[in-house]
Amino acid sequence: MAAPGDAAVLQARQAYVARQTASLDRAAREVPADHVLLPYVEFWRLMLAGRNEDARIADFLARYPDSRVAETMRADWLKSLGAREAWPLYLAEYPRLVKPEVVHQCYAYRAEWAQGNRSRQREAVALWFTGRDMPSACTPLFERLSEAGLISWEDAWRRLRLALEAGNPGVARIAASALPEPQRPDAALLDQAGRDPARVLDAGKLDLGRRADREIALYALDQLARLSSGQAEQALHVRASQFTEEERGIAWARLATWAARRHESAALSWFQQAGGAATNDFQREWWARAALRAGDWQAVQQAIGSMGEATRAQPVWRYWHGRALQATGQRENATPIFLELSRELHYYGQLAQEELGPVMQAPAGSNKASSDDVANVARQPGIARALALYELGLRGDASLEWSWAIQGFSDAQLLAAAELARREEWYDRAIDTAERTREQHDLELRFLAPYRELAKQAARDNQIDEAWVFGLMRQESRFVSVAQSSVGASGLMQIMPTTARWFARQLGIKRFHPREMQDPAKNIRFGAYYLKHVQNTLDGSPVLATAAYNAGPSRAQRWRDAQQMEAAVYIESIPFAETRDYVKKVMSNAMYYAARFGQPSVLLKDRLGTVPPRKNTATAAPEPKAVLELGRAGD
Repeated sequence: MAAPGDAAVLQARQAYVARQTASLDRAAREVPADHVLLPYVEFWRLMLAGRNEDARIADFLARYPDSRVAETMRADWLKSLGAREAWPLYLAEYPRLVKPEVVHQCYAYRAEWAQGNRSRQREAVALWFTGRDMPSACTPLFERLSEAGLISWEDAWRRLRLALEAGNPGVARIAASALPEPQRPDAALLDQAGRDPARVLDAGKLDLGRRADREIALYALDQLARLSSGQAEQALHVRASQFTEEERGIAWARLATWAARRHESAALSWFQQAGGAATNDFQREWWARAALRAGDWQAVQQAIGSMGEATRAQPVWRYWHGRALQATGQRENATPIFLELSRELHYYGQLAQEELGPVMQAPAGSNKASSDDVANVARQPGIARALALYELGLRGDASLEWSWAIQGFSDAQLLAAAELARREEWYDRAIDTAERTREQHDLELRFLAPYRELAKQAARDNQIDEAWVFGLMRQESRFVSVAQSSVGASGLMQIMPTTARWFARQLGIKRFHPREMQDPAKNIRFGAYYLKHVQNTLDGSPVLATAAYNAGPSRAQRWRDAQQMEAAVYIESIPFAETRDYVKKVMSNAMYYAARFGQPSVLLKDRLGTVPPRKNTATAAPEPKAVLELGRAGD
């Protein structure tokens, strides 16, 4: 029900977006002093007033401490203080910022430096080592560190290499500026190496006796390997003797990684040539995936064993380490790994549970919030603001406010907040909140099943598993019927406009418009139809169909092997991180929904099954979404 002043809040928001100060001021006067969203109205006014209103901003922060709008205002104000080099005020306010960005860190180190405090030089230098572009606020910091001898020439080479490995030649040029001019790589050759690597390597302009030219050659080899493993291998063999041992290892590791992402059999031998010391953890992960596809469990162990501690501790590599131990006759060492994983509520926890057998049981996850707990959470100011924003249709602000409000909640409070969101039919927040619990769980809240009758009918019509439909729908939209992706996919099952038109033609629907995908019944009907279609065209495999739903049928087909393989291995070696994660979550979700719907118990391994050998026939179906081709080290 609308509260007094709600219309004025919406008018204020519209004026803020349009940057109309006078209209915002008029709307603000109509908002009651006790309105739950008054902090937002005041925040919008301050943001339009400018970031130099130091006294007004300080007063606002004092009146709304620990709020999401205070954090946003403080973050923005600190950028203004840093730009003005108002260092005493910056250092007084910076410790109160909960989630500083890199730009805030750079300003903080500069402020300390200006006041003679050099105690955090090591932390400041650590910001240098990235292949990403950095905020301009960091440039004076890096210059001072360089002048003080804290960023060495070797450090400049290291960042240059990180930047080129990440595909950022512009950042590489910035790193090179820390080198003496005669040592810097030629900027024109560097740019050409990204555009036409074969030409740079063959033109005879590189003197591999110079480190700068060897770095250009390594970059060109990496770019060539992205296009063709064969050409890159040949070019590397010709020049291998002119690289240092470390540089040869780097070149082979990059070539092996591109080959592994294309599922080429030569990848494993190239990783061996690279040597463990020459690879980073991203490359080691692809070494492990190549070994999985080859069924080489010794190599799987070797690759995982060479990973850094943080990477090795991830559920994915704990599970495959256990599988590798088990496959090489070391089951007694694998069992503790599976036992620990089995207590975790995710894809690898389910697979680990199945490796242990039926004796070990996963947690029931049936903790329920009491009515008093739900009422207490509803009275929290941040939760009240989030619900008010949600009621006004300001979903973006509402979600951010909600996430800020629950960040320090106990398990009991999280379950109560999730139940409150469910009652409000705010399904994505209910699921997200329930997923944050650490020891007390409510699987019914984690795996909500709205639109049950619609999904059940669509599954029945297309003769597919209802739990699978729900598993996919949960992953696609978290049951937000108005969900819209950045590439235009919409609705509960996130269907692209061109795909929706194709569905309509296949189903004989005339006068169809893609905006009808906001209708839950039509969206679910179309999505289930497409799932069945791609399953039929991909040998009945739900794993291939799920991959196709996210990345397109042609890619799902291309990622198969000439031989039958375990579906879990197929999933693990999907080249796109987004699709890889997507398929795991959809199939894991389906297991929980099957249990919730009382379906006969089926192991996740059986649900995944095996992926049949690749066929040469193409699948005639539209691509449901736009997914980028192989990118840089970000996978």
